[in-house]
Amino acid sequence: LLQVSQEKQEKKHQWDTVTSKIELKQTLKQDQQNQVQHLKCTVNEFKAEKLQISSSMQRRQQLEEQTVELTTEVQSLNREIKDAKEQLFPLETTLGKLQQEKEELSNKKNTSYKITQEKINDIKEKVKNIHNHMKEIENYIQGGKDEYKQQKESELEKVTVQLKDSEKKKEKINKEMGTIRQDIDTQKIQERWLEDNLTLRKRNEDLKEVEDNIKQLLKEMGEMQVPQLKRNQKHLEEKIEDLKRSHSLALGRQHGFEEEILRYKRELKEQQFKNAEEKYREMMIIMRTTELANKDLDIYYRALDQAIMTFHSMKMEEINKIIRDLWRSTYRGQDIDYIEIRSDADENISASDKRRSYNYRVVMTKGDTALDMRGRCSAGQKVLASLIIRLALAESFCLNCGILALDEPTTNLDRENIESLAYALVEIIKSRSQQRNFQLLVITHDEDFVELLSRSEYVEKFYRIKKNLDQCSEIVKCSVKTLGSYVH
Repeated sequence: LLQVSQEKQEKKHQWDTVTSKIELKQTLKQDQQNQVQHLKCTVNEFKAEKLQISSSMQRRQQLEEQTVELTTEVQSLNREIKDAKEQLFPLETTLGKLQQEKEELSNKKNTSYKITQEKINDIKEKVKNIHNHMKEIENYIQGGKDEYKQQKESELEKVTVQLKDSEKKKEKINKEMGTIRQDIDTQKIQERWLEDNLTLRKRNEDLKEVEDNIKQLLKEMGEMQVPQLKRNQKHLEEKIEDLKRSHSLALGRQHGFEEEILRYKRELKEQQFKNAEEKYREMMIIMRTTELANKDLDIYYRALDQAIMTFHSMKMEEINKIIRDLWRSTYRGQDIDYIEIRSDADENISASDKRRSYNYRVVMTKGDTALDMRGRCSAGQKVLASLIIRLALAESFCLNCGILALDEPTTNLDRENIESLAYALVEIIKSRSQQRNFQLLVITHDEDFVELLSRSEYVEKFYRIKKNLDQCSEIVKCSVKTLGSYVH
């Protein structure tokens, strides 16, 4: 027990040490994550401030242009007001004449209104007389009430006779219902009598069966041999004595065990065994909790691994679809239908290493035949494939990042593929034109390629890096219209 206690203390100490290290690592990890999050927030704030300043500058320029336009418009309106005042004087004379005509028309209107009101009052008086005559006619019509009363009284007598007939039928039905109830009660009494009769018969059968059993037992007792029974009795008495001796020995051993239990209890009360059950329970809880946590972690790992595999398959299908579309729209050769990325799980990892590893390779397909591009493609095909794969990766993964940079994309490409690449880039710019944060940066020495890009409506300016008179590099903003002076 002492050795077990020491091992338990050592394991607990090791557990505390590992737990403290884990907590320290988690604290450091959380601090670093907080710092990274703070830096990201700062960068986002700076970007937002930059966008706001840019928007304010554009707004200021628009307001200045609107100010100039409004100033011109105010001057024009002042001239129109002056011309209107000059034209207003002859109109005032005409207005006075029109007001006089208005007063004359108003007087005529009032006179006509009085005549019309008198005619309306006369018509209302005639309507009132008509209503009085109609009331006298209605009073005259209502004089035939006695005949109506006699008709309703005869109908009432008929209804009374029908009501008496219904009462007689009701009494007859009630009598029939009473007779039916008596029959039902009689049937219930007969049913109860039959049930009692069946119970009595069953009891008689049980009594007969018991009597037969008693007779059989008496018969068996008569056939038994008395000497044999005595020998069996003696054997049983000896067996009882043996059991009593065994019982006495067991009691003695019980007293010995009780003394040992008392001694062990006194030892358990010593300092080294104090609170052993509580410590055992705590360690058992820790062990069970750790086992459950390990089991949950294994379940979570399997679920996460399955989700990662599904996400990986979905993304690979999406990337390969974009690569096929870009290759078919860009590559002008007839030797390759399309290219795609294939991923194979690494089978050389050890069983203890649970991290999943993939080997990626680019294959080119012609018909139903697929070959690895490594060592089988030209330099131009390799550059074009590299550009298309980077475009597909950016299209698939960079959802909120709209910046795409290409450094010397036309290296080792022939003229036909350069034109196809320029067309593909123009289509990408066209499809992303509604995205606010989309930017395409192309670094190239091929001015023919820049000229091809400038044929679209999306490229108006480009930046040229050259040396000035002091042999220092400077960036100059140029218009695409000036490319003709530089193109060889």
